[in-house]
Amino acid sequence: MSNAKPTILVTGGAGYIGSHAVLALQRAGYEVIILDNLVYGHRDLVEQVLKVKLIVGDTSDRALLDQIFAQYEIAAVMHFAAFIAVGESVSQPGIYYRNNVTGTLTLLEAMVAANVNKFVFSSTCAIYGEPQQVPIPEDHPQNPMSPYAASKAMVERILVDFDRAYGLKSVRFRYFNAAGAEPGGRLGEDHNPETHLIPLAIFAALGKRESLSIFGTDYATEDGTCIRDYIHVTDLAQAHVLGVNYLLKGGESEVFNLGNGNGFSVRQVIETTKAVTGREIKTVECDRRPGDPPILVGSSEKAQRLLGWKAQYPDVKDIISHAWQWHQHRHGS
Repeated sequence: MSNAKPTILVTGGAGYIGSHAVLALQRAGYEVIILDNLVYGHRDLVEQVLKVKLIVGDTSDRALLDQIFAQYEIAAVMHFAAFIAVGESVSQPGIYYRNNVTGTLTLLEAMVAANVNKFVFSSTCAIYGEPQQVPIPEDHPQNPMSPYAASKAMVERILVDFDRAYGLKSVRFRYFNAAGAEPGGRLGEDHNPETHLIPLAIFAALGKRESLSIFGTDYATEDGTCIRDYIHVTDLAQAHVLGVNYLLKGGESEVFNLGNGNGFSVRQVIETTKAVTGREIKTVECDRRPGDPPILVGSSEKAQRLLGWKAQYPDVKDIISHAWQWHQHRHGS
């Protein structure tokens, strides 16, 4: 068994960030098994691009989890299976707590029972709430402002307690705005409904939506629009591989921000999308959305220092170019 590649179970591996992480794990020499309920994941991408074993099922299905851990020698679990729409979490908090918290708890209990004690968790910068300082460090006070953010903060707390009680070691990654697509154009973002700025701008450029809304033009920023930290999904995926490596080498539980360290305004993103696509984008200026901070930018210094991680694609033009290539391939020009 000593020559066998370690096997990583990736929950939500048919989704946007999960599928890119699977590709990065494969490139790093790991075996991968995906567990995904396909509510938002894409079977075709798993079968045609990733070509790994896909188990269709849910993290809340304890019997299925026990069967997976009994059948396969799992070295670590990478957990992406979560509902992520902030607005929906406000109107339907129950399904967010059930899926994101109870589903994760069931998974963790199955891991403990199977003596699998390495876990990489997909968390979010949304647990910080309104930033008190920018760039945001990992020790920034937590003030989640939505059930989605609260569900992620709860899981982080559970992981601290599971380490203390059972020695389950975790790396918790708090992302800023994941964006872009695999540079080869084979994987990318395909949410329904789509809520993220870059794909929405591309849909407007493709003529698949009439206009793009700008929520708030009177912020205390250079051009009056919100500034956000966009991180290329390939860079995110690479960080997860480094997180698994770190745990398999005996690393202690840690939390890391993953961001670009640079912020780009809504107007900058729209102008860059116009330049990349060579197309016009009609915009509609709207009122601010409640709870939208003017600036959200993270410090990833800790991930650079402890994991040796560095963003390969920090330029928003590269991020948008790769997304444009993907969406043309996926949705037609």
